[in-house]
Amino acid sequence: MRDQTFLTLMRLVPKSALSTVAGLATRAPAPAPLHRLAMRAFARAFRVDVAEAERDLTGYGTFGEFFTRKLKEGARPIEPGEAVLVSPVDGTVSQVGVATEGRCVQAKGLSFSLADLLGDPREAVAFEGGAFATLYLSPRDYHRIHAPLSGQVRGYAYLPGELWPVGPRTVRARASLYSLNERLVTYLDTAAGRLAVVAVGATCVARIHAAYDDIVTHSDEPGRVHRYAQPPRLEKGAELGQFEMGSTVILLTEPGRVVWDGALRAGTPVRLGRPIGRIA
Repeated sequence: MRDQTFLTLMRLVPKSALSTVAGLATRAPAPAPLHRLAMRAFARAFRVDVAEAERDLTGYGTFGEFFTRKLKEGARPIEPGEAVLVSPVDGTVSQVGVATEGRCVQAKGLSFSLADLLGDPREAVAFEGGAFATLYLSPRDYHRIHAPLSGQVRGYAYLPGELWPVGPRTVRARASLYSLNERLVTYLDTAAGRLAVVAVGATCVARIHAAYDDIVTHSDEPGRVHRYAQPPRLEKGAELGQFEMGSTVILLTEPGRVVWDGALRAGTPVRLGRPIGRIA
């Protein structure tokens, strides 16, 4: 199927309603054998390494608990060093580069606006000319998000939106995709200056949870922006939040503060805790 044909079909799908139903289904109670059957089938289909999970399949009461599973202690060692920026997720690099004229590359011939992505032109100014990296999480990946550097959570912005798929086909065809979809932006003050960690929702990603506060997206709560008077402090590798299905994380940095690893490019796999850049 061509990208534009797929895009046309997706326009007709009630993506928000579908995502809500999918989320409810993954959290719904059901007989244990049924849940285990679904988990085993999913793990086989997407080649999930269940040996890394904190529990075996009998330890998860719902499919949703399995999907948002924690990993065993020590499964993802965090690279030490205050000048070393680590991957916040398991996934694959979609794009990496420098934000130019207020925009980041989405795919060949497509870009998205920093101001639209963050929902605030004033916040976007800080990241103009800075390094950015877009990291895609497939269904097989671990779906928790962690801090790429130690720092304080200065605040967050929950931006309701649409729920387009964020797989390669849609990324190549849907202009300003990430700015259209539901987002949770976490702002960190770190040794590299300000970082923005943007968790982007997608079709069937019914909810994004924050770990540092009581925030759950795609719920009854409307969008909001919050700044902490006493910012919570997180160590590098500490949990920031989790997705309830596969999606995307975008890292934004201030200009001249971060240099990406030379091997980091589109298509490169990344692992939580492994170095992806350094403070300039």
